[in-house]
Amino acid sequence: MRNSKTVLFDNNPGRNAQTVGIARELGTDIELIHEPSVGVVGNKGDSQCYLGVQRKVEAIHACLHHHIGSGSGQMRLRLVQPEYTVATSDGMRNGTKEMRYSLIGREVTHDTICEHLSASGLEGTIAVVACDKPPVGTLAALLEHDRPAIIMSDGPIRPGMDSVTHEPLDIVSGFQVAGSHDEAMKKRIACEACPGYGSCGGMFTYNTMQTFIGVVGLQPLEMVSPPSDDPRRMEEFPERLVTHLDAMIKADLSPRKIVNRDSIRNAMIVALAIGGSTNVVLHAPEIARAAGFGDFYKDIMSAEEFNHLSKNVVPVLVDARPFGNYSMVDIDAKGGVQVIVRELLDAGLLNGDCMTCTGETLAEQVARLNPPAPDGTVIYSVAKPYKPTGGLRLLGGNLSPDFSAVLKLAGVEGGLENNVFVGKARCFDSELDLLDTLENTPDVFQNHDMVIMRYEGPSGAPGMPEMLDSTSRITTLCREKGIIVGLMTDSRFSGGSVGLVIGHVGPEAALGGPIAFVEDGDEVIADLNTNELNCTALSDPAVLKARKAAWEKIVADNGGTHPKVGIADTRLLNRMRRSAVSAVYGAGMHPDRVLWVPAPREPVKTGFVPSNKYREGSGKAF
Repeated sequence: MRNSKTVLFDNNPGRNAQTVGIARELGTDIELIHEPSVGVVGNKGDSQCYLGVQRKVEAIHACLHHHIGSGSGQMRLRLVQPEYTVATSDGMRNGTKEMRYSLIGREVTHDTICEHLSASGLEGTIAVVACDKPPVGTLAALLEHDRPAIIMSDGPIRPGMDSVTHEPLDIVSGFQVAGSHDEAMKKRIACEACPGYGSCGGMFTYNTMQTFIGVVGLQPLEMVSPPSDDPRRMEEFPERLVTHLDAMIKADLSPRKIVNRDSIRNAMIVALAIGGSTNVVLHAPEIARAAGFGDFYKDIMSAEEFNHLSKNVVPVLVDARPFGNYSMVDIDAKGGVQVIVRELLDAGLLNGDCMTCTGETLAEQVARLNPPAPDGTVIYSVAKPYKPTGGLRLLGGNLSPDFSAVLKLAGVEGGLENNVFVGKARCFDSELDLLDTLENTPDVFQNHDMVIMRYEGPSGAPGMPEMLDSTSRITTLCREKGIIVGLMTDSRFSGGSVGLVIGHVGPEAALGGPIAFVEDGDEVIADLNTNELNCTALSDPAVLKARKAAWEKIVADNGGTHPKVGIADTRLLNRMRRSAVSAVYGAGMHPDRVLWVPAPREPVKTGFVPSNKYREGSGKAF
């Protein structure tokens, strides 16, 4: 542990004046002002996701206050006041230009937490996280700071209930009726879908990433699934978190000693098993980078292995929204995510020797929690899964030379004949144009159209907004008309999106990726047998050359940028445009698009031997 007593001039009265003042106002011992500091951070923003955060931060702060002091058994630490980050609301901003700030919120959270941890010199941190992007930004900053830290989910919201049909509702229910002309019904759903507070309740991005953070080792597993208003989050968990943090500080157990190659692999395998959000393949590379790995697909898990696991090894074990019926609250009632983790451990698909924030290995933590067996209705067993294959698939091909395109296979509702979709391109150069067409002239969409949505990538939008409004309207249109309409984009999706939707196509259109050269009527083929996304016309070198030349002329005539890219009219948007890296690296903001990696490290070698089923056919697993 670093001790600030070693810092020169620690008795400078100028520097000490406010430190003494803070200790006095917080009611802590001023004799501890030069001891290592500890504190709580929380995510805040403009939505229900964050309404429960402050009260939990304050409860944990009070618990820390009680345990800090000079007495026997107390923690000899300096307590700092809680700090909060800010972010936008994905649910409230989908389908608007403000949605460009959603992924940027991950980066802003990272910067804010980094500034607080580094400038305050925190030696111990407890973080309460909420919504989609701030938890990942928080984790990345904790990994870069690499001093003892632990995370707690603020918790999911409870489902709503339709007062007419008595069916459970969530925020996706609201998006999926947006195209209806029944105004009374739309108002009823809006009023009843999101009662109370907490982050999205389905297996959308929030719960995907909370499960990821738990499995990767930085959050106790029993704290992932309880709802935000569960009394345990105020009455039991704060004491447990402080106890764990105290042990981590004494053992010098820091985040990068927990988050390593095998623990990240574990978390990705569980993400496949829960039918998790496509956003996990954006966030995992950023988490890996912060943990010291420069290239997720080289250092952690290749795209080929990812697809092998999803196709042949890891089934979906939950009947969860948006592709199923139940919420995270239902999963919690059946034992929580630890039920799923134990199933995968027992099947030999996870490395149970990975260390966690509780001071136990993953296997030891699960054994102590002693979760029940899968109930077979909400949570399924590996032997009898909910769906036989994992939830996600990565695609290459001439439309995705970065091998970055991702399909949420768990959410596909039709259109794959022998694992192949063949469609006709219908191109849109902004989401607003697509939404206008879906709202005003939806009958133009025909069976087996493939909507091409472009210039909405990390640099093009800028900000890579998610497309829950668009995908929900397309899903509803398909269900009503009994047709299949696919969508592919250089942007991304909400974890609540379903349908034949393919995101993260790269390189993005704004940077001259092949998606920019597709024209209306082109044949587009998504082949899950070969894991490729191809445009037949672009397979002809002469056509590709001519279309690329025409695109480059438009860019040159417009001063170096394509006229269809979004307006970067704030410093944040301009920063994103100029510094965003490819989706395969997490689509984060890095100077000059050079990915910065803190203290690069070698992949950890362990004695873990996966099951035979895991190894068969992958060729690259271990």
